[in-house]
Amino acid sequence: MAGPPLGVFLMLRRMSLTADVMAHGVLPGIAAAFLVAGLSVPALWLGGLLAGLAVAVGAGALSRATGGREDAALTGLYLVALALGVALISVRGGAMDLTHLLFGSVLGVDDPALLLMAGTATLTLLALAFAWRPLVLECFDPDFARAVGARGALWHLAFLALVALNVLAAFQALGTLMAVGLMMLPAVAARHWARGVGGMVYAAAGVAATCSALGLLLSYHLDLPSGPAIVLVAGLAWAVSVLFGPVDGLLPRLVRRPHLAG
Repeated sequence: MAGPPLGVFLMLRRMSLTADVMAHGVLPGIAAAFLVAGLSVPALWLGGLLAGLAVAVGAGALSRATGGREDAALTGLYLVALALGVALISVRGGAMDLTHLLFGSVLGVDDPALLLMAGTATLTLLALAFAWRPLVLECFDPDFARAVGARGALWHLAFLALVALNVLAAFQALGTLMAVGLMMLPAVAARHWARGVGGMVYAAAGVAATCSALGLLLSYHLDLPSGPAIVLVAGLAWAVSVLFGPVDGLLPRLVRRPHLAG
């Protein structure tokens, strides 16, 4: 419920790959916490949060200090973070531990992880309610936002922190790799069903909830891993939206074209 609205803003801000970068960026912290405390949810969450914030803030600081692009700094940091995380897990863990951290296990979510997800979703939705106007303004008219003193840099860092929190909350269910799929695929599908930001957010949350239920059913009946099954259904929802969505869908565009030509 909280990840897809963040995905909508990432899409509107042309930062769709940032969520993937954050998902890789949290891995060294999760791996280090795993070496110290095993599969302890609070320890994994704290380690991943520190690593994710370090990547997000570090990329911004590097780009401002060197004059380079922030996306280039994020790319370099996330590649190093991914390699470091895999190396740390390999020190003590086996292939099963690496698979669990990368791809998660929906059916293995315990009460602490469920409470963490619920708390993160509640915090994210409340934060978005307060940050809605500044974020929308930053998406569509950043120059005006700077002119009226909207403190775009502060909102940007807070927004990245929310993205890192949601990736962390979802990693036990979907893993650090699959969590991004449930954040971004419903968001990019939603743009074909609504024109306003509010409509996109509602559509993205609805698509995510539907795909989660259908993905679990698909996983049960076809004996597939739960996380990838959910993301595959979300990918199918995106494909259907691209083809049949009323907003810039391929089929509606073809149907309208002869009318406009006449």
